[in-house]
Amino acid sequence: MVEQNALGSQLGAHVLGAQTRFACYTQASKVELVLDGARHAMPLQDGVHTLTLPAPHGSRYKFALDGTEYPDPYARFLPDGVHGAAMVIEPRRQFKHGHVVRPLHEQVIYELHIGTFTQSGTYRAAIDKLPELVKLGVTTLELLPVASFAGARGWGYDGVALWAPHAPYGTPDELRAFVDEAHGLGLGVLLDVVYNHFGPAGNYLGAYHPAYFTKEVKNPWGDAPNYAHPAMRAFVIDNARYWLEEFHFDGLRLDAVHEIHDPKSDKHVVRELVEAAHRLFQAPLLIAEDDRNEPKLVTELGLDAIWADDFHHQLRVTLTGERDGYYAGYQPGAAGIARAIEHGWLYEGETPPGRDAPRGHPRGDLPRSALVYCIQNHDQIGNRALGERLNDDVELEAYCMASTLLLFLPSTPMLFMGQEWATRAPFLFFSDHDAELGEAVSRGRREEFKHFAAFSDAERRARIPDPQDAQTFQRSKLPWDERDEPEHARVLELYEALLDLRQQDPVLRTEGELSAEALGDVLRVRRSHQGQERVLLANFGKTAFELPEGYTELLRSGEHSVDLLPLQAVILAGP
Repeated sequence: MVEQNALGSQLGAHVLGAQTRFACYTQASKVELVLDGARHAMPLQDGVHTLTLPAPHGSRYKFALDGTEYPDPYARFLPDGVHGAAMVIEPRRQFKHGHVVRPLHEQVIYELHIGTFTQSGTYRAAIDKLPELVKLGVTTLELLPVASFAGARGWGYDGVALWAPHAPYGTPDELRAFVDEAHGLGLGVLLDVVYNHFGPAGNYLGAYHPAYFTKEVKNPWGDAPNYAHPAMRAFVIDNARYWLEEFHFDGLRLDAVHEIHDPKSDKHVVRELVEAAHRLFQAPLLIAEDDRNEPKLVTELGLDAIWADDFHHQLRVTLTGERDGYYAGYQPGAAGIARAIEHGWLYEGETPPGRDAPRGHPRGDLPRSALVYCIQNHDQIGNRALGERLNDDVELEAYCMASTLLLFLPSTPMLFMGQEWATRAPFLFFSDHDAELGEAVSRGRREEFKHFAAFSDAERRARIPDPQDAQTFQRSKLPWDERDEPEHARVLELYEALLDLRQQDPVLRTEGELSAEALGDVLRVRRSHQGQERVLLANFGKTAFELPEGYTELLRSGEHSVDLLPLQAVILAGP
């Protein structure tokens, strides 16, 4: 008997020696397996339609529900896309290397999108770049979602076949090889997973059973997953285990946890997911993207870390003066940055402008390493109309100062691919939907920015790159040869030096004690451990700042000077 709380791992196609077991959960009265074009009746047993037949690796199949053929939402591979037949995949779990596990305070995360990380956009091509990331000094890679979504190109957050690695990136075995090669070089690998919604095209779960979704709870993308129903609950919990076990990922980043609604369950589905992950191996790294500034994500749900965006927002507003959209809740100035650093985040129960409810709670005893900081990520770049990066909007000196600040702090830093050399390539929003949906996406993208001053009229909005244009995707690919240009090489050298210092310095490689304050336009951050002190000074002003006497300069973001020049940061060792 297949229990409903084990449905996720039992459904789909499972190779059992010379035969394959097919299992389908549906309310349809007549269910057939369509295997390589031939139909076979699937008897119902204990609530699940099952059939075992000879079907070797590579066989193609669909399920027919009351006569209509549908792709398998539990497919392990969809070589022809989310509307096509699934492929029977024989699991190959032979890994040369074990999991890479580090404590949070030693983590430096590198976020990347497989499709644009290289010109080829495949796992195989990404493997060739892994030694460069080791040399850089990052410890852990974080892949944007690789679960199958409609079309050939996209960010991955509209996944619909969550068990099938996206075919244009490569085969499941090639994904396993990527993770294994990273492990062999000492790199951990995390995967973004999306359990708050399904994409608008190719989601066939509802055709199998309407109970997978609920109209009682809405999220920004439509009907929410129904976590009160055992089938949907098992779908995501077993799916999380699947990525960790079958592909050897070292942890997961959960997208928009604030939109994972589970109001009727005694135990929140995220908590149950965390417990399931921890039964697989010691200390998987589980990170929440969540904008609520809520320590309970760690203290109650059991996650390890939270994306803490207040630092990014406050820093960007100070550097650029930008106040559109959610930046309206942040006042430019070093004082705001100091407060964000010292408290962990800015909003601890206050009501931001434009909201009708308080946001956040004090960090309390949450370790600083449990807060993931960045100066840019896929959202903060890609959700901008022109996909520009921070280094496109500020002087290079300011960019290097911000980078030095990020990598000095005890919070867990995250870099976005290409950040380490200040690439000029944008990261744009791109998609590949059919004509009708694609036009709606393109139109919606332009309308999204009509309230922004820079795009207040239709003529200006027409400059926003069309997500459906293949060239929008091509422009987002990283130009690796750019790193050889002097300006980019200088930034790369700074990042390598910062990450080496972070790893080697006896104060910076520990949690230790921290304080932050503003001295006018100069930010001062102090870190100490076992009687040793390190100080960072970052000059956001327009005049030079006199450095304190008795300190030894360890690293500077720009050219050397007796004083701290405007838009420079310096790291000092205490007397």
